[in-house]
Amino acid sequence: MIGELLPEKVVTAWRMNDDEPVSLFPEEKAVIARAVDKRRREFSTVRLCARVALKELGVRELPLTPGKRGEPRWPHGIVGSMTHCAGYRAAALARSADVVSLGIDAEPAEPLPDGVLDAVSQAEERHRLAELAEDTAHVPWDRLLFSAKESVFKAWYPLTRRELGFTEASVDFALATGTFTARLSVPGPVVGGEHLGVLTGRWAVRNGIALTAVVLPRPLLPGDRRPG
Repeated sequence: MIGELLPEKVVTAWRMNDDEPVSLFPEEKAVIARAVDKRRREFSTVRLCARVALKELGVRELPLTPGKRGEPRWPHGIVGSMTHCAGYRAAALARSADVVSLGIDAEPAEPLPDGVLDAVSQAEERHRLAELAEDTAHVPWDRLLFSAKESVFKAWYPLTRRELGFTEASVDFALATGTFTARLSVPGPVVGGEHLGVLTGRWAVRNGIALTAVVLPRPLLPGDRRPG
């Protein structure tokens, strides 16, 4: 499902359960040595997804251990993102020659727990969500907002190595196009020699899962030509 939200140069793989056996590298096993069974299963399956995507990109299997902020540490020349929630695990990868950074997130398509929306949003965002909900009450807009900010952070962090607070990005959804914009209130990552003040993404709700994705494509260099 996540592939619907991403350009062709991004390779994806996903699973709906943890039924497939996964052989972890010793370094990966060490990460979850003391984890509960649920964490061990989702950790393993999402890495299976990543390895499927790496194979499609022609990259051999390597240990995929998390960094300081939990971000995946990808092989040289690869950028990507992983996500997991109840009933869904997915990975999205691309070559760094094509994509600067990307972030994906999956959440159960149900309302956030009480009090969470106020903690992760600004008043202007809550106002926009209320307007959207007037005509589309079946869409879990608060959960999509949370997911969009997770995707923004996953695309942001590898470029800045700095935290991004939930209220430092204001997200606005477009219902007709299935897209969203995230306007940053802090200096954005530098891409193509410029600070990005706005990140754009796509969203969807499929089979009980709320999905969001952000992709920062590699800017064209002087002399480059677009296909076609």
